Amino acid sequence: MRQVLVWMAVVALCCAAKAAAGENPPDARLQEAQTAYDKAITLEKAGKYAEAVAQGEHARVLREAVLGASHPDVASCLDLLGGLQQTQGNFARAEPLLQRGLTLREAALGKNHPDVATSLNSLANLYDAQGLYGRAEPLFERALAIGEAAPGKNPPSIATSLNGLANIYRAQGLYGRAEPLFERALAIGEGALGKNHPDVANSLNDLAGLYHSQGLYGRAEPLRERALAIWEEAFGKNHPYVAIALNNLANLYVAQHLYSRAEPLYERGLAILEEALGKSHPYVANSLNNLANVYAAQGLHGRAEPLFERALAINEATLGKNHPSIATSLNNLANRYREQGLYGRAEPLVERALAIWEAALGKNHPYVAVSLNHLALLKVGQKRLGAAVPLFTRAFAMSEQRLRKEALGFSEARLASFLQLLRTDEELLYALLRAHPENASIRRMALSATLLLKGRSVEETADIYRAVYQRLGAQERETFERLRGLRTQLASRSLQGPGSLPLTAHQQQLKALASQGDALEADLARQSAPLRALAALPSPADIVGRVAQALPRDGALIEFITYQDRPFARGPGVPEPHLRYLALVLFPDASIRTLDLGPAEPIDSAASRLRDALANREATFQAQAQALHQLAFQPLLPLLGKARRLFLSPDGQLALVPFAALHDGERFLVEAFDFTYLTSGKELLPRPQQPVPASSVVVLADPDFSAPPQAPARSKEEAPAPAERSTSVDRFFSTRREELAQRDWNLVPLPGSRQEAEAIKRLLPQAQLFLGPEATKQRLLQVPTPGILHLATHGFFLDDAPASTNTRAVGSFGALGEAPLAPRPSDPLLRSGLLFAGANAPAPSASGAPQSPPDSALATALELAGLNLWGTQLVVLSACDTARGDVKPGQGVYGLRRALVLAGAETVVMGLWKVNDDTTRHLMEAYYQRLLAGQGRATALREAMLWLRATQPHPHYWAPFIALGRDAPLHGLEPKP
Repeated sequence: MRQVLVWMAVVALCCAAKAAAGENPPDARLQEAQTAYDKAITLEKAGKYAEAVAQGEHARVLREAVLGASHPDVASCLDLLGGLQQTQGNFARAEPLLQRGLTLREAALGKNHPDVATSLNSLANLYDAQGLYGRAEPLFERALAIGEAAPGKNPPSIATSLNGLANIYRAQGLYGRAEPLFERALAIGEGALGKNHPDVANSLNDLAGLYHSQGLYGRAEPLRERALAIWEEAFGKNHPYVAIALNNLANLYVAQHLYSRAEPLYERGLAILEEALGKSHPYVANSLNNLANVYAAQGLHGRAEPLFERALAINEATLGKNHPSIATSLNNLANRYREQGLYGRAEPLVERALAIWEAALGKNHPYVAVSLNHLALLKVGQKRLGAAVPLFTRAFAMSEQRLRKEALGFSEARLASFLQLLRTDEELLYALLRAHPENASIRRMALSATLLLKGRSVEETADIYRAVYQRLGAQERETFERLRGLRTQLASRSLQGPGSLPLTAHQQQLKALASQGDALEADLARQSAPLRALAALPSPADIVGRVAQALPRDGALIEFITYQDRPFARGPGVPEPHLRYLALVLFPDASIRTLDLGPAEPIDSAASRLRDALANREATFQAQAQALHQLAFQPLLPLLGKARRLFLSPDGQLALVPFAALHDGERFLVEAFDFTYLTSGKELLPRPQQPVPASSVVVLADPDFSAPPQAPARSKEEAPAPAERSTSVDRFFSTRREELAQRDWNLVPLPGSRQEAEAIKRLLPQAQLFLGPEATKQRLLQVPTPGILHLATHGFFLDDAPASTNTRAVGSFGALGEAPLAPRPSDPLLRSGLLFAGANAPAPSASGAPQSPPDSALATALELAGLNLWGTQLVVLSACDTARGDVKPGQGVYGLRRALVLAGAETVVMGLWKVNDDTTRHLMEAYYQRLLAGQGRATALREAMLWLRATQPHPHYWAPFIALGRDAPLHGLEPKP
């Protein structure tokens, strides 16, 4: 529940007027009342609430005696007193005071006076604190309308209304409606009050709470820290507001499992609150809950349980039996009982929490899903699986519905963070499946989760780009062009390194560019939301059946899953959470089979050893090929039956190996199976765009790396680069001249890629070839959408080992390499890419050192993601390391493969290691011959591999490429025998 202290807006009205000639001097009692009123505000700021109440009550009595019970100045006292009672948790005392103050102001000043808005905000905050959101929302809305309509607007009052209304939305899980209100409130507060005002800290705190709820911890933490610093400076280190800021910052650490950082903050906050508010205040109960959770997470149940019980007792005594905070206490205490196997004690607590949240927040709130999962786990512990499955199913359906609503307004980076927040509940289903593989309902539920969530961030973002290119107007396309320009700037500055800037300034510059791009992408997401909602994924109940219908009759889908397997209960002998592999197999008749493949470490290690053996042409590779086969594929054979067309959706390190090169002791799997790779099985579903005929072919090959580099087109926002470049790239090369001399830095020509392109031209005479100096980055970025796009050049993924000679690979270079002053960019899409004409430095630098590749010749994956390939049936990356990248469990490989999927390509053929120029030419020519014969895009690759294997038996030569995406034959290409 919300763990922030809502500031009460207090308006101090001056009661004494200037004495005019002939007027009586002001009543001394009014002067005394004003003095008492001012003291009350000072005491409130100092956290001395009981003393503040006494002074505020004294001011009220005096004003009523002099001015009458209906005077607006009396209402000011009532507002102050009501806020003080609320701060102390005395909600029953606060409400009549605030209601009376509102009535007085409406009668004396009219219903649209700014002071009426203040009273409305105060009463709405009280209802919000009690979880009475239906009563609070219309009051905040009315206050906001008054503030915005009043002449000479009162910005602090407007900010209070916006913050309050946003908190109502956040509490109901309506994050998309809450965020712009929080942001606007913060901007208004900073503009009217300054960036270090205590009310601004409240806005920072609330916005951080929203980010926390969405799993955006990196965004939330600096806001939490800034709010804490403001409140410490304004009120001192022992004020209740400081305690709440400490608690909120500690909550972020707990969410990231940083318990040692959280515990001292909780303890300090608890001590402050007990001293300032007494030991029975609701804020103390909240602090007790938080500290107890830290103890419980570390297995210190003896220390946690009494704190949970005390917190529950405080909340019930002060908030009543049905406040949402009660549900939090009940859930926390029940979890401790469940983990100790005390199911009988836990179950009624969870059921009560569920009932409270459903009544207060509605039946589809995220907190309701939390209680459903907790109750389901109890049923599992009680061996009541039949009762648990419907609860898990309902919770997952609610989570999926929440994701669909949130995803419509998220950038890819933000969506990835949100998916990580949901990952724990997803992994719970996989652990449940491992424990009960025989249960058909659990198998279907787990596979539904896999199909819907795996690779979800790339799919949602690709849908944004598709809408921009195919459905939206000029304004949205202009926004997208600005996004592309920002990404080009980001790539350029990442490559150039800090130059003369301090490293921290350089990193801040990159962060600012990334943030601007993220905001533009979020804006495009919101604008395309209505169109994307029309093409929503099938429901959790339908997704399995729909994907099964898309499978060929002789096919099967294999979903490999890596997940953290967490025990349902803790105790002696229970294994610690650890990473495991799970395989789910789906057949055309919608039947599902599953297998636990065991701990992930042996499988990942075997996969890495095999990839290295194949990449390095090791003579003993077969031992590694057999080892991985025994761990990851052989156990599946009894499940596969007669299926021979296998659609693989790998996870973890399995995404970086060719299954065709696995060996069963007698033969390679390429001889028995036809493999097609997918990010997720939902890629088998029909795509909404019309394909461009495959007769439209564009080939860029054999770039002239020594050609003069072309100046890139600049976006409107991009400033011209300085005439001279003094970068960490140049420093990198100047310190490694001897190494470069040994490694031959200059990119060697690729005659095999030219012959490859010419062979494609013979097979497809209509193909457009861009060779030598015409094979430029700008040509690629501006190419109209082709049916087939073939790129034969040098490729890279950094971390790079030194490149072998006669390969289409590059070694480490520039700020992306090993320069100690320029760490590699964290975004893997900035660490992978392709090189084009002009990549070799035209001349030594002034220092005589070799130069880095010009930005105009190096296309990062981040830039390639902005291509318009919606309708492109096939992209062939006939280069090195194009299938590599950073592996993100559940979300695929972040590198060139992801970039091309984002850009819209239906199928991408790419390499897993540094490929040989000559043999790759032969393999690609054989591949296109088989495509022309009408074979599928993956099947044709398999047949070409079998053909090359006859003359090149080592899989280093015939197995480097995989086909990701659709396997269907190319549309619009006339088959040739």
